[in-house]
Amino acid sequence: MYKYTEVEEKALLNAGTLGIKRYILSLDNHVSVVEALTAFCKEKNIYAGKISGLGAVNSATFRFLDPATLKYVDKTFEEQMEITNLTGNISEKDGKPYLHLHITASRRDYTCIGGHLLDARINGACELFVEGYLLTSVGRYQDPETGLNLYKF
Repeated sequence: MYKYTEVEEKALLNAGTLGIKRYILSLDNHVSVVEALTAFCKEKNIYAGKISGLGAVNSATFRFLDPATLKYVDKTFEEQMEITNLTGNISEKDGKPYLHLHITASRRDYTCIGGHLLDARINGACELFVEGYLLTSVGRYQDPETGLNLYKF
């Protein structure tokens, strides 16, 4: 599902970032981005952190929250696209890693689409940096006013 390497602890100590683990991650072809990242975070016990990366997908489902109705609208794009930016954060909800991801993807005609990423299927490669804050866990709660899963401190 994925391959990874951990950034050397000595390098992190020299940078003054004790308590942070950094990983360079490559997702296997044809896997779900969310499934692979969630499994990785669970394996490494990451419940607070950040994600950035790029790659290529042939299917992506975006999610939009309509603030007037507080209802989600999902739309799936079934086409080859380049991930020009994948960014997000990691927290915890219901005892599991919770990913909040946003993506910008470039189409064949060089136009871009973007927004909240519900999931995507890799078609080519996906290269990521994952940073985990080891001594921290950030929870989530459903905010009734906005309809969003917000940080719970």
